[in-house]
Amino acid sequence: MAKRQLLRRKRVLVTGGAGFLGSFLCERLLAEGYDVLCADNFFTGTRDNIASMLGHQRFELLRHDVTFPLYVEVDEIYNLACPASPIHYQHDPVQTTKTSVHGAINMLGLAKRTGARILQASTSEIYGDPEVHPQREEYWGRVNPIGPRSCYDEGKRCAETLFFDYRRQHRLPIKVARIFNTYGPRMQPDDGRVVSNFIIQALRDEPITIYGDGQQTRSFCYVEDMIDGLVRLMETPDEVTGPVNLGNPVEFTMLELAEAVIELTGSSSKLEYRPLPQDDPRQRRPDISLARQELGWQPEVPLKDGLVRTVAYFRNLMKLGGVPA
Repeated sequence: MAKRQLLRRKRVLVTGGAGFLGSFLCERLLAEGYDVLCADNFFTGTRDNIASMLGHQRFELLRHDVTFPLYVEVDEIYNLACPASPIHYQHDPVQTTKTSVHGAINMLGLAKRTGARILQASTSEIYGDPEVHPQREEYWGRVNPIGPRSCYDEGKRCAETLFFDYRRQHRLPIKVARIFNTYGPRMQPDDGRVVSNFIIQALRDEPITIYGDGQQTRSFCYVEDMIDGLVRLMETPDEVTGPVNLGNPVEFTMLELAEAVIELTGSSSKLEYRPLPQDDPRQRRPDISLARQELGWQPEVPLKDGLVRTVAYFRNLMKLGGVPA
């Protein structure tokens, strides 16, 4: 019996597993030999993202909303469930907060019952519009608690609080990753994120929307690099809890991103300037010293290479009718 238990494959739960990040994570875990349970309510995730895995003998799909308890047996949990783009999380802000807070409580409860190690996908949004640049994990952030983005920002901050209280109170093995801007294939074309927005507008030869003066900055991490960071964090010893920044420390202005997308798509698009949305951060760049030290991780894919792959994905999606031409 002991030998049979020793040889049993780990069963890993990925909440939000049919989403952009979640689907790539499921693929990575399957490739490494795990049994994967993908849970998703399909609010922003799609079956297309996981279509290649549906027939796999070690992959199981469960339609489930994390705001309700889940009763399964697992060894590890990656809690990725939550809409992550402003268009989606502002659509139903109360539900967004519930997903972060109730979802964290339910997944932590599951981890406590099963003894599973659990990783929370937190976000750079917990830093708000930062006064410190670049952002280190020790920085507490500058968040408007009553603004239109706060359902996401404060929901994720509360989720982090819950994770560390469960560790202090129940000695739960936790990991917290603060994810910075991530891009790549399987982003939704209508999610309102800057990379997908610019690419779709460029492929249609429409004006590219620049909010503010275009000098605000972001740091863009290719999806496969991000997944590698999450897996490495999960595999660290129990004393490594995070929070750990995961993102690309190379910073670009919105104007630089727009120019790169126009060049790579061969578009005739012009720039169109609009007012900056409320509470939109002026600067965002991670200090990844801790990730380098504890995980031996740093992004490998340059922005241009990642954009080439992402443009190809959206171009093909448009040909297939997945995006109105």
